[in-house]
Amino acid sequence: MNNQEKPHLLRKLNLLDATFLVIGAVVGSGIFMTTGIIAGYLPTPGMILVVWLVGGFIALSGALSFAELGAMYPQAGGQYIYLREAYGPWAGFLYGWGFFWVIECGGIAALAVGFGEYFGYFFPSLSTQTYLLELSVLGLDYSLSAGQLVAVVSIIILSAINYFGIKSGIVVQNIFTFLRLAAVAVLIVLGLSIGRKSGITNLDQLFTSGGAFDFRLFGLALIAVLWTYDGFYSVSCAAEEVKKPARNIPLGLILGTLSVTLIYILANIVYVMALPVDKMKGIVRIGELASTQLFGPTATLFIAGTIMISIFGCLSATVLYGPRVFFAMAKDKSFFQSMAYIHPRYHVPTKAIFWQAVWSSLLCLSGTYQALFEYVVFALVIFFAATGLAVIILRYKHPETQRPYKVWGYPVIPLLFVLINLGVFVNTITAQPLQSLVGLVILLIGIPAFLYWKSKEKRSRI
Repeated sequence: MNNQEKPHLLRKLNLLDATFLVIGAVVGSGIFMTTGIIAGYLPTPGMILVVWLVGGFIALSGALSFAELGAMYPQAGGQYIYLREAYGPWAGFLYGWGFFWVIECGGIAALAVGFGEYFGYFFPSLSTQTYLLELSVLGLDYSLSAGQLVAVVSIIILSAINYFGIKSGIVVQNIFTFLRLAAVAVLIVLGLSIGRKSGITNLDQLFTSGGAFDFRLFGLALIAVLWTYDGFYSVSCAAEEVKKPARNIPLGLILGTLSVTLIYILANIVYVMALPVDKMKGIVRIGELASTQLFGPTATLFIAGTIMISIFGCLSATVLYGPRVFFAMAKDKSFFQSMAYIHPRYHVPTKAIFWQAVWSSLLCLSGTYQALFEYVVFALVIFFAATGLAVIILRYKHPETQRPYKVWGYPVIPLLFVLINLGVFVNTITAQPLQSLVGLVILLIGIPAFLYWKSKEKRSRI
């Protein structure tokens, strides 16, 4: 069998699929749970809306930067490819190493357990509060809940759907994206029109009675907002399966990010009209509280169902795009070689999908995924900063490479994305020095692994 006959990824995703993948990977539970935290930092409804708008602008600057790189390198792998090309194989590997062991699979575990929590709201016997096993071994306590098993089952189901081809995975993803958009639209339209409001009633109230502006508190609020926008880059990971990538990758990234920003701003307008800021402060389930105020206690069921659908849809998107990064690494002989396998019938990286499901499920059962994720938060933003800078580096390093799309506002937009992420990085290591140190150790463990795979590759060529 020659190289042209080998199974390969198929370009099956159109512009709608690409856009919905971006929306689906971003809009999860955050929009229903973050504003109450932000209200603890910002004293006026106007500042709450401003920080969400600023977060959307930052996410869009990232999407524009990723758009140039994605159209330039329409291959599976996303950031792994861009960092490899800009800085060398070691940089791409360290990103991919952290992405598999913690960032991606830890994120999947967190989403799956979050889905289990809301599933348990409707089926209490299957909640995360229903314990099936509790034991202590060598002084270490371990408990297993029914909700954790629901989380594992959700990962298995979505992985199985994606196993049978990119179209089966994207169809499920599109359905759940449509459902959550419809549910959020109902909340926004009815909230603005007929809801019982106790928050602001006119524009004059947006910035009144708030006290002096505190830049540090605004920065803390912005960090919470940026995490809620995370995932905008999803379609770049699956770039090798996008039709007309020179057109659809940039458009999918830009349209998806703009859509998310609009959704977030409108939802927060509903919140600040429904509730005064002092009643929002510290409320994690702000979506439920606002809906109860607007429509009465029966709305809680609707919001809980909406959040459950949103988390499941976000989980579906994350399960879909992650394996493409591991596939790209394995194809470069820089990761477990089995993950480079493409199924001859389904034309997807089935073994990468399988091992992602296995590790994510183990993290769900272990209950340690949240701690792991906290350890590598600093790495997320430093990789984002490096990717923004890669736009500029590659303009100088490979000026001859075709760029079907060039980032608007170059070099200001990518530099802005770099500087903001560096600012978040400094804030993170200052606020969480111990967790950041542990995260650095996790990444540094990847160095001997990288050297091992590279030496193995050299021996295979001899």
